[in-house]
Amino acid sequence: MTTPKLIIHGGASSLEDKGGLIQVRQSLHSVVKEVYELLQGGKSAVEAVIRGCELLEDDPKFNAGTGSVLQSDGQVRMSASLMDGDRQRFSGVINVSRIKNPIHITKFLQEQDDRTLSDLGAAELARELQIPIYDPRIDFRLEEWISERKDNFQRKMARLYAGSNEARRGTIGVVALDSEGKIAAGTSTGGKGLERIGRVSDSATVAGNYATQYAGVSCTGVGEDIVEEALASRIVVRVTDGISLPEAMKRSIKESSENKRDLAAISLDASGAIAWGKTCEILLAAYHTGVAIGDTLEWTSDELMGYVA
Repeated sequence: MTTPKLIIHGGASSLEDKGGLIQVRQSLHSVVKEVYELLQGGKSAVEAVIRGCELLEDDPKFNAGTGSVLQSDGQVRMSASLMDGDRQRFSGVINVSRIKNPIHITKFLQEQDDRTLSDLGAAELARELQIPIYDPRIDFRLEEWISERKDNFQRKMARLYAGSNEARRGTIGVVALDSEGKIAAGTSTGGKGLERIGRVSDSATVAGNYATQYAGVSCTGVGEDIVEEALASRIVVRVTDGISLPEAMKRSIKESSENKRDLAAISLDASGAIAWGKTCEILLAAYHTGVAIGDTLEWTSDELMGYVA
């Protein structure tokens, strides 16, 4: 039997509102605790990832599900993906609206021939599955959009998390290793906010979310930068080729830094190693080592990556 491991994130940032970290820490630790208990109880990595994403999507502080940012037309369009590393199977949904949990659609798509759907197809599938219509907008995000509209959308992105005075990017993600040694990864986002209608993020691509039997990665940050680095798949392929997870993370983040990318990633491998990396100031991540819960919220070191064995 394998000791389960877990790491989650709620976005990447250059955070000015340090007081908000207290609330974020409480939320992240609460999710880690609940999801890790599922893994300890024998639930699969896929089940744990789905539940973790669901909990983070339901928390209005984060930019996924309820609390998602608004695009330039004032509408919420969300993207998510799920990857079962054991079967190396990917499913995703792009720019879906009016549902509570995009990760639920990716769960259904795992068993379908067509496993990634965009807005119209996702909306039709949601109707077929009789998923209730839901408005994920919250007052903070609407007020944010109204304020930005008055300034003709001068800001490039919406705020990282609701209630913050800080601007930047937010996505949620979960990577899990279960007691059978199987890995899964899930990522969900409302996008960067205020963007052109139809813009596609990295979260529903293998650049932002990828897993095999060897490792799993979920990314956050500027989606375009993550896609251009093919970050999640790059890290996992390096591990698959025999490079240790810490070294794979270190090399990949170093390359991203040299290319002046703005991003972060969380990961774990089949041996139970947990690693994370960032080119931004703050990574909102928490993890369970099998012994204790830790997080990266006050990690301000100049080092580009960190890990626990």
